[in-house]
Amino acid sequence: MDLTEGSIIEKTGRAKKMMLWFGIVSLLMTFAGWTSAYIVSSTREDWLTDFQLPTTFFISTGVLILSSLTFILAKKAMQGNKSSLCTGFLMATLALGVTFIILQFSGFSQIVARGFYFTGEASSVTTSYIYLIAMVHIVHVVAGLIALIVVIVNQLRGKYSPENLLGIELGATFWHFLDLLWVYLILFFYFYK
Repeated sequence: MDLTEGSIIEKTGRAKKMMLWFGIVSLLMTFAGWTSAYIVSSTREDWLTDFQLPTTFFISTGVLILSSLTFILAKKAMQGNKSSLCTGFLMATLALGVTFIILQFSGFSQIVARGFYFTGEASSVTTSYIYLIAMVHIVHVVAGLIALIVVIVNQLRGKYSPENLLGIELGATFWHFLDLLWVYLILFFYFYK
């Protein structure tokens, strides 16, 4: 049998995984460009070298890491044919994802309380970059939450089994990417001033 042969389901699965990875690579390139621009802009005279990220951003990072763990546990539960446990872990992932976004907006309000806005006279190029990069990440987390809701709906409809995990795997891959991307961004903002 030729390696390119296979069932339609296998081919569709490979195509969906490849499309997801193309999307992930393009997002990586986008965020690499913005963090590069952040580095270049840090040579400006008006750059804030003593800006501290709100503590809430670090708490939200822990929440997002925990959400990746619950997604891993959901997949393991389905592999073990424990459907209701899988659903519970997927719902926990959803709750943690929403909590992450709430905490991010709380962090933004702490930045505003310090007198730094996204644009205008009370803005800084430093905080404008932080707003931009973090907000675009939040938009992608919202996309991840929508994908997660689709996974949960499909799970509740009984579409997954230990032999059919494609939707869970695709959702988990994107979710873990968003998690790792945020960890990179928070470390970047913390260490690069």
